[in-house]
Amino acid sequence: MEKIQTKLINFIIFLSISLNLNSYESNTSEIIVDISEQRLYLLEKDIIIESFPISSSKYGEGSIVNSFKTPLGRHIIKEKIGSNVALNSIFVARINTEVKAEIISTLVDSEDDYVTSRILWLDGQEDGINRGEGVDSYSRYIYIHGTHEEGLIGKKASHGCIRMFNEDVIKLYDMVYKGTNVYIKA
Repeated sequence: MEKIQTKLINFIIFLSISLNLNSYESNTSEIIVDISEQRLYLLEKDIIIESFPISSSKYGEGSIVNSFKTPLGRHIIKEKIGSNVALNSIFVARINTEVKAEIISTLVDSEDDYVTSRILWLDGQEDGINRGEGVDSYSRYIYIHGTHEEGLIGKKASHGCIRMFNEDVIKLYDMVYKGTNVYIKA
């Protein structure tokens, strides 16, 4: 009986250490979205380890609800949605439809605004700027996500979210954690 208790205690200690390491890793990474450059930078301990082209809102920058603008300021990744979902899969209300989007590689702004491949749902961290009544990024469903309009990446074309190439958003998704800091600047 004593051996079983010792093994159980050792397992709990191991699990606790593992979970603490994962939360430590999440605190050393951060994302900077530079709208003027239409780029997203992933930093690890203040060193850029990845850089991706993005597409921010075609309506500009702002936080007002129903403005379709990209919010500025400090955010965190509140939720990660789409682990192991197939490349180019379309999400509706954050649910995988299991339908694959037809990728548009030319400069075409279609009538659709598909959310594809992965979702990193952002939560604003600044009261009155991107958190709270009328300006809340999380309530506005502001994501970093894949798009079927890959031909528009690098240009302002979204309806408020940060769009990425599908392969890039999958790569980023696998490198970040819930709680990762995201700073969006003009």
